[in-house]
Amino acid sequence: MSLKTNFHHKELNMTFLKKLTCAAALALSFNAAQANVVLNDWVFNPNGGGFTNGQEINEYLDINGNAFIQLTPSGKNSFSFVEHAVFNISQADSNGALFPINYAGGNITAVFEAYGKGNFSGAFKFTGGTIRMYQNPTNGQYGSTAGTYGADLGNLIAEFNVLAGGGGLVDASGSPVNNGQVSVIAQANAGSLKEGYFFRGNGKDLSKEAILSFAFTNANTVGEPTSRLVNEVACEFAGFTGPGCSGGTYKNAPNYFFVSNNGQFKLAEVPEPGSLALFGIAMLGAGMIARKRANKA
Repeated sequence: MSLKTNFHHKELNMTFLKKLTCAAALALSFNAAQANVVLNDWVFNPNGGGFTNGQEINEYLDINGNAFIQLTPSGKNSFSFVEHAVFNISQADSNGALFPINYAGGNITAVFEAYGKGNFSGAFKFTGGTIRMYQNPTNGQYGSTAGTYGADLGNLIAEFNVLAGGGGLVDASGSPVNNGQVSVIAQANAGSLKEGYFFRGNGKDLSKEAILSFAFTNANTVGEPTSRLVNEVACEFAGFTGPGCSGGTYKNAPNYFFVSNNGQFKLAEVPEPGSLALFGIAMLGAGMIARKRANKA
């Protein structure tokens, strides 16, 4: 073996060790953050009927919905964005125990407004926004023309402020990479959760304290959104005035498009500022690991 070849092998080994060390550090930080802040075995009552009649949540609420995203180029490779989204929350922990069936009808839904910055063929992150969650006692209204796609009807049961951070990866057009993982970190202040819905496992109502939330969703571009989705989310909710809202036919373009989202919504303790930064790094690590698994599949 030549000296040059030997050096090349050593260089490859060093690169592999660096990647392995980085992956291990990210995995450790993710595990530490999960152990320190994520709430497990909490209780959610979809009709606000209190702790006794609530459903135990092992870890998360299932969420699915659609988002309309508008990009504004802000430099050679950078952009700012505004996102408007609607979500349906039908069950917890993917357990098949649908809330409308087990809790005498109704829908749990949410609307999401957020903004942030990013780089084409790079990453984006949120810089602010709001998540509002609703309990609507009337069956089957999500996806309708009532309110905003049926997602903001009934009782406002939770409001979270989106914190700086989170985000995901985008392609050269600014769209999330195919099946890319997007994360959102948000916080509710004491009083921002309505009494009777969210509880610790010991029965303590979470409405009386500040609480953190975070979500992971898999995002994919919607090639042909329905006319109702365009009218309700783009035209009405986002105030879009382009094709499909001011005449003509809507079609995704490089600076505006729809994406579908499905994933998990979790509650967590509010950590110290330093721990929150670690938590953000941990979520990035989790996203990297998930993307590598998806690529292998």
